[in-house]
Amino acid sequence: MAKGRILQVKESEITVISQQNTDYISLTDMTITFREGSGLIGKWITNKNTIEYLGVWERVNNPDFNYPEFGVIGQEAGTNRFIMSVGQWIDRTKAVGMLVKAGRYGGTYAHKDIAFHFAMWLSPEFQIYLVNEFQRLKDEENDRLKLEWNLQRTLAKVNYQIHTDAIKENLIPQEITKQQASFVYANEADLLNVALFGITAKEWRDSNPDKTGNISERLLQLNKVAITQMKSLLASNTMKKLK
Repeated sequence: MAKGRILQVKESEITVISQQNTDYISLTDMTITFREGSGLIGKWITNKNTIEYLGVWERVNNPDFNYPEFGVIGQEAGTNRFIMSVGQWIDRTKAVGMLVKAGRYGGTYAHKDIAFHFAMWLSPEFQIYLVNEFQRLKDEENDRLKLEWNLQRTLAKVNYQIHTDAIKENLIPQEITKQQASFVYANEADLLNVALFGITAKEWRDSNPDKTGNISERLLQLNKVAITQMKSLLASNTMKKLK
């Protein structure tokens, strides 16, 4: 479960948690500034109109909803002997629209649709403030996701710029043919040799049977590549926009 986020609704701090990528709003927190406190949740859920609404919501959103048991509850609702808690509602009908949590962020939570219904039952004014504050929270989260996506996209552009600049300036010799350039990207085994010297390792050995190798030359070339990459990064217009 993700860390709780807080909605500031008038004098109330209302917790929002996420479970299985779904937001649930604390009904318990919503009742703090009301005289009867969390006892209002019990009164609300025993209301016949509430039961009907919850049944419709679950039928639309929950394929595992126990509709026969809901029918039994519907017949009981509205009578003087009818008693129902959120926990009983969940156990009897396999409802998913509400949660009862213990420990940190404990209390009764509901899907935003149900939470807004409860808020309207508490106070139309309170419901309006709650909806506006919840929408503000979601807008902020969406803006943050867009910023993170744009940052990753920018870094990808910078990385591409580094590689293309390095290839242009260091990795592909001027005299390399189109066929060789294609070979650079297609064959990992001889990439360094072809990129740095325009020939494969075997071709170099065949042409230089008396020489021991080109390791030192390769090290110097790769060092130049690293320097070019850093210069490309620092000079990138995309990176300058991040400052």
